Amino acid sequence: MENTSASPSASFDVAVIGGGPAGVTAAIALAGTGARIALVARRVPYADNRTTALLGGSIDFLEDLGVWSRCKSEAAALEEMRLVDDTGRLIRAPEVRFSCHEIGLETFGYNVENRTLMLALEGRAAEFSNLTRFDEEADSVVTEASDVAIHTTSGRLLTARLVVGADGRHSLCREAAGISVTRRDLGQSALTFNVSHSRPHHNVSTEFHTPHGPCVFVPLTGNRCSIVWVGSSAEAERLKALRDDELSAAIEKKSQFILGKMRVEPGRNLFPLAIERPQQYARDRIALVGEAAHVVPPIGAQGLNLGLRDAADIADVAGEAIAAGGDPGAASVLQRYDWARRPDILSRTFVIDMANRSLVHDFLPLQPLRAAGMHLLGSVGPLRRFAMREGLAPTWRPWRRSWGRGRPATEMSAARPG
Repeated sequence: MENTSASPSASFDVAVIGGGPAGVTAAIALAGTGARIALVARRVPYADNRTTALLGGSIDFLEDLGVWSRCKSEAAALEEMRLVDDTGRLIRAPEVRFSCHEIGLETFGYNVENRTLMLALEGRAAEFSNLTRFDEEADSVVTEASDVAIHTTSGRLLTARLVVGADGRHSLCREAAGISVTRRDLGQSALTFNVSHSRPHHNVSTEFHTPHGPCVFVPLTGNRCSIVWVGSSAEAERLKALRDDELSAAIEKKSQFILGKMRVEPGRNLFPLAIERPQQYARDRIALVGEAAHVVPPIGAQGLNLGLRDAADIADVAGEAIAAGGDPGAASVLQRYDWARRPDILSRTFVIDMANRSLVHDFLPLQPLRAAGMHLLGSVGPLRRFAMREGLAPTWRPWRRSWGRGRPATEMSAARPG
């Protein structure tokens, strides 16, 4: 990956704006097609201890990109998922367990610290001679008939036939494309932190369902777990303000003592929850990925996994256009991307929203419906196995891998880093 010593003005096939996991992954996947790629993103060290559960196809994707081998040793396998009704309501759902071995897998995925994943992504990106990194931010993005003009904070002018907007919830790229977004605040917040515990987790992720949202214990390496504790905004603020010993006692009790004595590790993060959905996922030579394209609550570990599928799909459609001598920012290419992403994003958002509503609403008829649904998942094997496969990645989604090992050897040799 070239550095920012490039000339003040430069042209590219694709520019990726945003340096989070989805953005850097998109840049790597696009560079693998052999196209000239710019990555416009300031390097910001990951100082916190947040983690991500990477599922199914996300691991395959990162393996094909040459990323996963760089961080697998620091990730914890997820072999079983356990759902526990801790609502205390009159009608409660039975406990449900999902095992990866039931569908012939060694794991559902892995839980890895975001900073570990980012180091792996940055290292891989640096190996591509056709990927130029601009260690700064985009100041303005202007769409034109044949390309997009990007002015950076240092005064540099870049142009690209396609811009991938990976610049988060307050996306400059989305605004430049004139894409409106609907937002619904949920009145909930997620408190995230890590704990050490005295008993082994045996690679089991446990999700306690409470009347205010889920509290999830996701395995980390050793006798450690990452916690995502969703509650009302006021309660989450109260929990965040507790002393370490007080929060340790609170989370130990919430876990029903299944992992023994717990000790909170340094570092807590609090995130207000909302659902955001753009009206389009691509327009006017701009395609959206990651949180610029969707914001969902942290239920079912879908957020970044959706973002990685965004990256895979934009690399597919743009890469095929470039290989055919076409324009990667053409309206027909963007339409293909929108069609590819829409059913996946909308279906995941709907399921996550309904799962959350079933917890936080006290509407009595919902309780037996939720209990019956959980009972069916736990007792009907084909339904349970379908839910497991669908939870990892959409079973109907084609996985073409034009950027990966499935590509012809001649194409791959041309795209390999110099």
